[in-house]
Amino acid sequence: MTTSKVTLAKALNSGLRKAMEDDPKVLIMGEDVGKLGGVFRITDGLQKDFGEDRVIDSPLAESGIVGTAVGLALRGYRPVVEIQFDGFVYPAYDQIVCQVAKMHFRSQGRLAMPMVIRIPFGGGIGAVEHHSESPEAQFAHTPGLKVVSCSNPVDGYWMIQQAIASDDPVIFLEPKRQYHADKAELDDTATPDPLFASRVTRRGSDLTLLGYGPTVKTCLRAAEAAAGEGKSLEVIDLRTLSPLDMGPVLESVSRTGRAVVVHEAHVNLGMGAELAARITEQCFYSLEAPVLRVGGFDTPYPPSRVEEEWLPDLDRVLDAVDRALEF
Repeated sequence: MTTSKVTLAKALNSGLRKAMEDDPKVLIMGEDVGKLGGVFRITDGLQKDFGEDRVIDSPLAESGIVGTAVGLALRGYRPVVEIQFDGFVYPAYDQIVCQVAKMHFRSQGRLAMPMVIRIPFGGGIGAVEHHSESPEAQFAHTPGLKVVSCSNPVDGYWMIQQAIASDDPVIFLEPKRQYHADKAELDDTATPDPLFASRVTRRGSDLTLLGYGPTVKTCLRAAEAAAGEGKSLEVIDLRTLSPLDMGPVLESVSRTGRAVVVHEAHVNLGMGAELAARITEQCFYSLEAPVLRVGGFDTPYPPSRVEEEWLPDLDRVLDAVDRALEF
């Protein structure tokens, strides 16, 4: 057994390294992923150890990066594409939605598209415009794409390897403000949870808090704060946004009778809307209150000096919890 205490950034780096060691068909492509090691240093040292043929510094051309990866995937490679920041994925959106997502269906299953598109997403790092967005709902809405988000180092290590091993294209969302925030004990001989599975991270009985990526930590902090007031909150890390794993969610809400969904993306037509609809459809007679959503406001992401006012924080989550418990 090998254990070590690692950050999310280090865990992702180790997971990428292990995938490249296990399969010579795994390639990494993106802007500054090679010599620089990525703007967040997630690919640090990989080009030095695996060479420029497998860790490829690309031009500043997101559509070209993904388009090239489509050709590589069709020829048996497993490209891992990094989009340097969430807000720069849109030049590649046409390739992702029209080619990556549809190739398997278009070919009636004859062609696979084993590609991972890594996207650092979310805010909280004091960045400028186009560097703090949450586009997950746009990809989860697209049939043919799998969408997952890790929230901690242990999941980061295992989920990136599982995504690379998948024969389906995976949008892999990484909460950038968690890259270097916390460390966790990683046992690289453990048996990981399945890739497309939600997980209860804290047990409770009064209300279910649902989050993913950067908001899982916010939900856990809210549950801790609420416990001091005698309220018992269950926290679920969704982990997978498409397909949604509703089993743990429905079981939890059936017991607690209340649910609050937390995400950084603005609330209108976000992931919270789909979760609220499914919970209402399948847990209607168990609900004691409407499913509430906490998210960003319905504006473009604001300048960094006011981003903490825009992001869902502890107080806004606890306010939603209080409103749900008052019904």
